[in-house]
Amino acid sequence: MQVVLFIIGLILLYFGAEGLVRGSSNLARALRIRPVIIGLTVVAFGTSAPELVVSLLAAARESEALAVGNVVGS
Repeated sequence: MQVVLFIIGLILLYFGAEGLVRGSSNLARALRIRPVIIGLTVVAFGTSAPELVVSLLAAARESEALAVGNVVGS
């Protein structure tokens, strides 16, 4: 069962990454800006957002160790 979930996770990761790249490229074209600008802003925020959420939740729950571990681990 774990192997099946792992494979499903890999498939979802692939399609999620493809969607992020295609969406970012379309956004760059629609706004008529260079794709590197989108890569430095939108994609960078998108990849950092999960860590931000974990740190904010850890701070809200007063779990300093989790917040520090998240910062050090990333």
